[in-house]
Amino acid sequence: MFIEAKAQIEKLDNHCPQLSRYFNATPEVTIAAITNGREWRFFTDLVNRNIMDADPFLTVDFDALDESLISRLRRFRHDEFQPEALRILAEETVYLNSFTSVISAALRNPDADFVRYVGSKSGIQRQFNARFIESITPIVKQAVQRSVSDMVVSGLSAQPLPEQASQPTEPVVAATVISDEAADIIDPENPRIVTTYAERRLFEVVQDILGENAEISPKDTESYYSVLYQGKTNRWLLRYLSEKKQPAVTFCMPLTDERKREITRAGLELGAGNSILISQPEHLARIPGLVFDALEHCRDDKNFSRKG
Repeated sequence: MFIEAKAQIEKLDNHCPQLSRYFNATPEVTIAAITNGREWRFFTDLVNRNIMDADPFLTVDFDALDESLISRLRRFRHDEFQPEALRILAEETVYLNSFTSVISAALRNPDADFVRYVGSKSGIQRQFNARFIESITPIVKQAVQRSVSDMVVSGLSAQPLPEQASQPTEPVVAATVISDEAADIIDPENPRIVTTYAERRLFEVVQDILGENAEISPKDTESYYSVLYQGKTNRWLLRYLSEKKQPAVTFCMPLTDERKREITRAGLELGAGNSILISQPEHLARIPGLVFDALEHCRDDKNFSRKG
């Protein structure tokens, strides 16, 4: 470990480049520190191996000592000094600082992704488009302020008085967590893909019609929700457009006159582009014949062969 000591009156910012040159020239050294006696800054090489990071992973100012850092300082004692363990400490410290910064920023000024997450976890049965997210952002901000305030008050009130500390406490009863099956599900890899309860319910209706051996699977995108045959994106039975004022489904095969009559007899209406208007997913069960026709269309390889 390199330690560069400077006079107490000197500022450390001007000397970090010099310490960096020492560190970079000595690959076997993985920890470096610079101090003026009052302030200590600890560095390692998390970004590029054997290249000292520009920012310290730990800064300690003894003129304004943060007591939470004392346990970390203990790791630098001679009898506990382990370079690799300190690298892990450095990595954890960087992550902790980054996570804290992101969470603090989100709580102070929630962005669209944070608002969408809160809304979806709250079980709100709405489409989380840009306009709706903008409308509920002030409410989410207010909810954040109330939650933080409640946690502070709860934390203070939960602290036992000195004379009560030794008294036995009642056993803690585990709380039962009730999951909201109707809540929207946000794709962790693409927050713009939000699978609603209505979309999941539509797939259940299709599965009830065709049976468990139909080899179908759901597929959600930013634009529509599909039911696929054998997981093949080009062999979709139907597409469900639920974000419109009037939800609708579109089948993979043409709507012949006979199929249109079946739709009419079921009390359903045709929309634009041969779509079928359904106010709720269960209405699809009124036209099971079209669902079976769509499955047969997808099973027939001739419908997907290249025509010469």
